[in-house]
Amino acid sequence: MPRRGGPIEKRAISNVQKVLAVSSGKGGVGKSTVAVNLAFSLSSLRDPTTDTRLRVGILDLDIFGPSVPTLMGLQESGEPELTEVGALRPLVNHGLPTMSMGYLLPRAPDTDSTHDTPVVWRGLMVQKAVQQLLFDVDWSLGQKGTGLDVLVVDMPPGTGDVPLTLGQLVKVDGALIVSTPQDVALADVRKGIAMLRKISVPIKGLLLNNSHYLCPICAPSSSSPTTHPPHYLFGSPERFRSTAARLGIPVLAELPLVPGVSAAGDRGVPYGLVDRVWREPEDGLGGMEWIEGMAGVASSLWEALNTSNTQ
Repeated sequence: MPRRGGPIEKRAISNVQKVLAVSSGKGGVGKSTVAVNLAFSLSSLRDPTTDTRLRVGILDLDIFGPSVPTLMGLQESGEPELTEVGALRPLVNHGLPTMSMGYLLPRAPDTDSTHDTPVVWRGLMVQKAVQQLLFDVDWSLGQKGTGLDVLVVDMPPGTGDVPLTLGQLVKVDGALIVSTPQDVALADVRKGIAMLRKISVPIKGLLLNNSHYLCPICAPSSSSPTTHPPHYLFGSPERFRSTAARLGIPVLAELPLVPGVSAAGDRGVPYGLVDRVWREPEDGLGGMEWIEGMAGVASSLWEALNTSNTQ
């Protein structure tokens, strides 16, 4: 509906320098896993102006299916504390402050987890919850004059109330779009990109998840004895590449399918923190490629967030 006062003016999130949305029009492409591991990789970078590591937080905006509590090992944590002015204090693990609707849901009497607590809300209640998560969280972490360099926002799938509320109310500095190779995923990704562009969210890059599989026990390639041939379990990445070229969006990485990434997420540990003694025998070259690829994505996005270029 048209508003008499004109369009809503976007505003910044308090104590946050840059807002980075991790989005996809399709569910089940590993977006939340990418968001958590991207935040961890970003926190390993240093700000060249201060020579200090980046301060990074994670905001889970998936109201109906929050995954960050599980991926960060906080699914059985208590409810967030409140500041003196009633703002929510983020929950911290692995050095990363996080906030999610999963922390705020009521718990069943016989468990400390909210895994089985459904969110059965209509649109207006969802918008209210999103606005609270956006503007009623204290990202200063109790340290006056400081805050986050980057807030990574894990978006829900689709093009509904939540992404629209974020895009219309918040100054989003960039978005990373995650997809898998299948046509059914790419179709929804194109819709998601069109929606983000319509609400003026700059898209900084595309990431192809589960692009290929590097078998750790298969015979090496005859042409390159030190490498293993990739197996394209979900189809060729060519359709993804052609979509990116047609839309004029850079491809930041094509990450392999690595079983250890999923296993680490189930344990609530970013994959980069998994001990190499356990990681390498299980995942082989795929695990190394995944970590190096995610580190490259973090570097590219930090550079892109600090430029004025928009899509």
